[in-house]
Amino acid sequence: MKLKFRRIYFIYFLVLLVIEILIAIFLKSGFIRHTFGDYLVVILMFFFFKSFVKANDIAIGIVTLLIAYVIEFLQLTNMLSYFGLQHSKWANLIFGNYFSIQDLLAYTLGILTVTCLEIKNRFLLKNPIN
Repeated sequence: MKLKFRRIYFIYFLVLLVIEILIAIFLKSGFIRHTFGDYLVVILMFFFFKSFVKANDIAIGIVTLLIAYVIEFLQLTNMLSYFGLQHSKWANLIFGNYFSIQDLLAYTLGILTVTCLEIKNRFLLKNPIN
């Protein structure tokens, strides 16, 4: 693992961050807000890590997924209350406030998607089809 800034992944991260912010501002319920937003957030995190860390895509995917799972399972506790953040709009938005198996599934599918695409792209760059 090496630290190395890669601009393209940071741009991907920023684009997804803008999309996530727009979803949070304009959509208050529904599939896109609750499920697709969770799908995108792990991809956003994956690209953020790839912006600064040069490591195996699977390793980055696993670490990203573990972080998402830990945050989701912490929602089974009163973590926000413990830190006095239960009334904070931003804390509730970022960390969530209720546990959902659907969120775990969305995180898993998001990581599988981005990891598979990264591996496929790397393979195609090494073995171009003429």
